[in-house]
Amino acid sequence: MPLLEHLLELRKRFVRIALGLVVGAVLGWMLYDPLLEALQAPLRAASESTGAQVTLNFTGLASALDIKVKAALFLAVFVTCPWWLYQVWAFVTPGLTSRERRFAFTFVGASVPLFVGGGLMAWLVLPHAVEILASFVPEGSSNFNNAQEYLSFVMRLILAFGLAFVSPVVLVVLNLAGILQGRTLLKAWRWAILIAFTFAAIMTPTPDALTMILVALPICVLYFAAVGVALLNDRRAERRFADAA
Repeated sequence: MPLLEHLLELRKRFVRIALGLVVGAVLGWMLYDPLLEALQAPLRAASESTGAQVTLNFTGLASALDIKVKAALFLAVFVTCPWWLYQVWAFVTPGLTSRERRFAFTFVGASVPLFVGGGLMAWLVLPHAVEILASFVPEGSSNFNNAQEYLSFVMRLILAFGLAFVSPVVLVVLNLAGILQGRTLLKAWRWAILIAFTFAAIMTPTPDALTMILVALPICVLYFAAVGVALLNDRRAERRFADAA
């Protein structure tokens, strides 16, 4: 496919993703109140466990509206994840053979629950992180969290976990496209583990090692699963090449 056609195809996919996000944002706008209630639940739990006042603080007149817009877009990303993930892979699959495209679509189907699963893991980690961080508030003091900063923190945490869980699917698709070999992924297993634990340490701002390990282990398991699939695909490709020769 010529470069110009690639660029036109990329623009088409971006437009479709944007339209899907707009539709999802409308739904997110309507679900803002229960989302805000859920976001404040870890703060309330931390307030009860520590005895300190831990709450959200809206610092500006327009900050409440700004947060509502951001929350709507945040929900849109999750609600429409099957749509935009499909658009991303639809841009990749024209360069694959019909057999490889079938495999790619299979893994696209896997990427949706992985993305949602990563987001759910971040959501499970969030109350624990909030409780531990709030425990450092001195006795008799209050902890007023800037609503903008708190929402941005939660959004980054959930999206980062979702994308981290999808990353093995990207590796498999690159292998199907012939860009990355399974042996290369296998040789890089030490770096993969190091990156997984570094990511977990950064994204779980808690002093305990157990939370970091519980976050890093699923990412490592998914990586080695992607390595296994890539090695099997390479073996099939080598067998087909030998039969053709």
